[in-house]
Amino acid sequence: MGNQLAWNKRYNIGVEIIDNEHKKLISILNKLFDLGMQEEKRQWVCQEAVKYFKDHALQHFADEEAYMASVSYEGLELHRRIHDNFREITLPALEKEIEQADYSEDAVSHFLGVCAGWLLGHTLIEDHAIVRGEPIKQWVNLLPDEEQAVMGQAIANQLYQMFQLNARLISNCYGGEKFGSGIYYRLIYSTKDKKRWEFLLILEEKLIVSTIGSVLKTKSEALSTMMMNAARYISRQLVEHIREHFPGLDKADIKEEQLLTYDQFQKVFEKHSPQYSLLFDTGAGYFAFCMTTADMVPAEDGISIITENAMSAVTQYLNQSRAEKEAASHRKKVLIVDDSAFILKTMQNVLCNDYEVLTVTSGMAAIRSITLDRPDLILLDYEMPVCKGNQVLEMIRSEEDFADIPVIFLTSRVDKERIQKVLELKPNGYLSKSLSPEAVKKEVDHFFEKQG
Repeated sequence: MGNQLAWNKRYNIGVEIIDNEHKKLISILNKLFDLGMQEEKRQWVCQEAVKYFKDHALQHFADEEAYMASVSYEGLELHRRIHDNFREITLPALEKEIEQADYSEDAVSHFLGVCAGWLLGHTLIEDHAIVRGEPIKQWVNLLPDEEQAVMGQAIANQLYQMFQLNARLISNCYGGEKFGSGIYYRLIYSTKDKKRWEFLLILEEKLIVSTIGSVLKTKSEALSTMMMNAARYISRQLVEHIREHFPGLDKADIKEEQLLTYDQFQKVFEKHSPQYSLLFDTGAGYFAFCMTTADMVPAEDGISIITENAMSAVTQYLNQSRAEKEAASHRKKVLIVDDSAFILKTMQNVLCNDYEVLTVTSGMAAIRSITLDRPDLILLDYEMPVCKGNQVLEMIRSEEDFADIPVIFLTSRVDKERIQKVLELKPNGYLSKSLSPEAVKKEVDHFFEKQG
């Protein structure tokens, strides 16, 4: 606690009514940070914070949306949905969490940290997109909020009926981030007229062990072939139970069933914008549900399951997952943040033999990735077009849980003026993109050697 947010001119988007409200919100948050240090006032702090943010959602969001309408901003409806997701899903989930934790210091800190992080990220990315006239395109295919809510409730009901889990929907804009050790399951349905549905279900391993494992009365804390087969069929049954929400799906048959690695899942996820992309906290582990009706090319390197090979395919997948997990347990985790697919692929190829490598293409995706799967080192592009590297670094350093993560800038310019600006931000170093992949690998190796 005790963190302070300093207003910076880069937060200005150039619209007075929006900028003034952002300044006011930061001022209120700073007061709440200070008051949150006083134990006797902690419950009041949280109650007032929730009240203020609800009022802010009603007023500031309305003002911002009115401005977007006045300038005929193409991304108005999508922007409004981002507002609604925070106000109607994220805030209530946080409020319930702090109430259940009896307003502990950690819960208060988490609540205020999330609010601060959301404000900075939303201001630097989505709000700045307004004045550029460039709508955020990642969620253009998401279905209306009413349908998202119905689907979220339907899935939560199924999880309760199956496992007595009180699952909470914490985002209807899940971005495909990795959370812990996960199982990535893909179901493809199609009709005779080639209508196609794809479902991606992501289950955290500890969720499977704590639910299916308890039903099977196993004492193992590791996934078994029996658990995996049970998880597959339960996942299929979950999808079967919600078929009624998809007109035409009742006439479709399962065309393909696959188990994917995280890298394969990422490739599938990034090809098309999902219509549903829901993330739940079940209390026993995370669960994500994604659906698209767009044509997608099947992952050629995924493990396909058919009746004749089901036992061997699941065993192969488990063995592969265990081998990857064992290798990863001895490896440092490196997160690469860059908007260039070429740079990401090049870096991943040169580092993957000795490190566990995660890749994201934007600042907000980096923050989400850090939250769900903390890295040992971040290689951060300094010159990203929307949320620049210095802004991402400030968001990382402003969050107590992330502040000590080492960050090395990647920059395409190494002139004296640029280097001076980079060093003023106090990163753990910088690397020129003109270096050969082998030289970058050598520098990363040297960094970890110095750390011991």
